[in-house]
Amino acid sequence: MKAYAVTDVGRTRDTNQDYFYYSSEPVGNLPNLYLVADGMGGHKAGDLASRFTIENVVRLVESYKDYRDPVTILAKAINEVNGMLIEKSKESEDYEGMGTTLVAATIDGDVLKVANVGDSRLYLIEKDILQITRDHSLVEEMVLRGQIDKEEARTHVNKNIITRAIGVLDDVSPELFSVDLTESSILLLCSDGLTNMVSDQEILEIIKSEDNIKGQVEELVRKANENGGKDNITAMIIHFDLSERVILGNVEQGSYFIGKI
Repeated sequence: MKAYAVTDVGRTRDTNQDYFYYSSEPVGNLPNLYLVADGMGGHKAGDLASRFTIENVVRLVESYKDYRDPVTILAKAINEVNGMLIEKSKESEDYEGMGTTLVAATIDGDVLKVANVGDSRLYLIEKDILQITRDHSLVEEMVLRGQIDKEEARTHVNKNIITRAIGVLDDVSPELFSVDLTESSILLLCSDGLTNMVSDQEILEIIKSEDNIKGQVEELVRKANENGGKDNITAMIIHFDLSERVILGNVEQGSYFIGKI
């Protein structure tokens, strides 16, 4: 598996409240792990929320020695870190109301397992582009009720109101997805700073027009900034390679990165 990610502050924000992590090597009992978080809160709180969540999800996954099922591991880590972030928010008035989205993925053989809270997304790109995750947002509920369409949702005045986040309520329910991958599968994890600025069709065209993974990621971020860059932008791309499937006990060497560039 090849993976590459970039996060960018955008053109209008003073701080970057996005955070990401990827490892194509095993993390605990997961064969690999890919995470994107988009924090919310005050000047200090959003940045802390996303970083705290990702760092502790990684730490928790590494500690789960008695769990083998990828979905169980992801869901358990998300639920535990939710309580941890709530407790963290009580340490300072500056942290009051902080929270974060999270999209988490692992590839088990040729099956993608995804857990999602909030409106950060995971896409599957093959011949076409398919959004795997479902946004936990007010405008997504309006789309489901038929009040607005997808294009109207991208520019709606309430597009930033999310209905589910880590660190807000005592109980958080990550939405779980399982997808079979093929030799040509490309995955994109991203914050809404990308998808609010770049349409799905533009994302597909950029990925199809760029030859290498680094160029794909950097062009997505450049396009989001060109279109306004109204929020922090994070894009992570994974090229799935059937010949490099990770089977614990016979592990291919991969790549590892945590943090911000």
